[in-house]
Amino acid sequence: MAAELTAHQLIAQHRPTLDLALETIRTRAYWSPHPEHPKAYGENGSLDTAAGKAAFDALLGTRLDLGQPGTDGWVGGEVSPYGVELGVEYPHADLDVLLPAMKAGQKAWRDAGAELRAMVCLEILRRIADRTMEFAQAVMHTSGQAFMMAFQAGGPHAQDRGMEAVAYAYVEQSRTPEAAEWTKPQGKRDLLALTKRFTPVPRGIGLVIGCNTFPTWNGYPGLFASLATGNAVLVKPHPRAVLPLALTVQVAREVLTEAGFDANLVALAAERPGEGIAKTLATRPEIRIIDYTGSTAFGDWLEANARQAQVYTEKAGVNTVVVESTDDYKGMLANLAFSLSLYSGQMCTTPQNLLIPRDGIRTDQGDKSYDEVTADLARAVDGLLGDDARANALLGAIVNPDVKARLEAAAGLGEVALASREVTNQEFPDAVVRTPVIVKLDGAKPGDEAAYTSECFGPVSFAVAVDSADHAVELLRRGIREKGAMTVGAYTTDPEVEEAVQEVCLDEAAQLSLNLTGGVYVNQTAAFSDFHGSGGNPAANAALCDGAFVANRFRVVEVRRPA
Repeated sequence: MAAELTAHQLIAQHRPTLDLALETIRTRAYWSPHPEHPKAYGENGSLDTAAGKAAFDALLGTRLDLGQPGTDGWVGGEVSPYGVELGVEYPHADLDVLLPAMKAGQKAWRDAGAELRAMVCLEILRRIADRTMEFAQAVMHTSGQAFMMAFQAGGPHAQDRGMEAVAYAYVEQSRTPEAAEWTKPQGKRDLLALTKRFTPVPRGIGLVIGCNTFPTWNGYPGLFASLATGNAVLVKPHPRAVLPLALTVQVAREVLTEAGFDANLVALAAERPGEGIAKTLATRPEIRIIDYTGSTAFGDWLEANARQAQVYTEKAGVNTVVVESTDDYKGMLANLAFSLSLYSGQMCTTPQNLLIPRDGIRTDQGDKSYDEVTADLARAVDGLLGDDARANALLGAIVNPDVKARLEAAAGLGEVALASREVTNQEFPDAVVRTPVIVKLDGAKPGDEAAYTSECFGPVSFAVAVDSADHAVELLRRGIREKGAMTVGAYTTDPEVEEAVQEVCLDEAAQLSLNLTGGVYVNQTAAFSDFHGSGGNPAANAALCDGAFVANRFRVVEVRRPA
């Protein structure tokens, strides 16, 4: 098939966007080319909310044929956390056929160069953005996120993270010039003169192992970082969240074909129930890069066993907030209540442990005891989620039975400051919706330590009584070092406490948010400006996104000859 998208067209359309992205990762200022409000969609070829819902509904009960080689059957079985059976079938791949087919297109993709690869990636992202409302429905009904969050996190924010990865990939590949003339004086003898060419070459096939909770947000950085650096990419979605990434693969294959490249540079590896192909794929010699988001146990296994690949993991940590003092008590409570409630705490950045001095804290409303702080926080959460419609819009649905089981077991770990309650979703009566539980624990009790030092993923948080600010800092340091943390928060008006917390986070490489009381929350990060994870503690060995996240996905090969 003749190319429908020429290099000139792609560069003319997308180079200005790439230049803005490059400038923004340099300045770390706010910028997003993808609107965060649903009303911005419906023009210039993009789907509005109603059209996106119709497009999603049209997918239900269908077979998504991607035209991949080596398809030996069809798999499916996704059921929405809201109770809807998706009924979509996906191709099941014979890896011995698919993987060689993916490698076949890499030479032309490598030779295209960093700029054209970036332009193709930005075209893929543009077409995904046009279908944002359709993707929002797909994310909602596989992750359990409420619609607005599925739209924002699964749409514009995910697309921003993908574009950010493309920008970093371009920067790292363009550090070295394509060619150089080299001369070395030899005194009275003739100059030594060489012509040198430098080519970024891909490692091989990248494997993206998707997660259930944020299939696009967590999947796009690795996918686009590998693709932009010349690698083919095989996407292995979580069995309960295939549709968003399958649609992504579909768009990528269409754009690659129209741009004159091999569609098999991007492919899907859906699995049969219980097949567990991630381990098989991760250790195949063709797989040279792995991006993984999920449990610590499997992330550790990948790092230990996928020795032939460069492995990037985002695993799990115990996120902590030190509550020592505040000059905006009401704002602090409101901010924490929202952070604990958003998406039922099913985010790798949600705070779990709140370290509060047992003698209380200083506030603009006077001194508050440990019991008062926990009771007031419980009331703040209760007030935020008191209306069922508002609660549903914030909480979404519980993503799987394991989260529900942890939530129910948490109440038995200590004194309950806030009990979880069931929330009815009028639109989706089969959805499992629960408010958070807050449990009081004692940081000096060995019996309580096992609870707050282990990750309890979901809407569970522990108000841990500590002896002092120094004790809180000590527990914070130990927690980051031993278990890792994706986020750390602190509330303090004491410069010495602030300095101590900051030093811990610098020493242990954890991202810190101080005294958040407004519309920015500890569990949210902005692409192009904030780093998600640090790569420096056990919670993750990579950061989204920095130079290190992309630089080792390719190597530079030199060819030199006499001038």
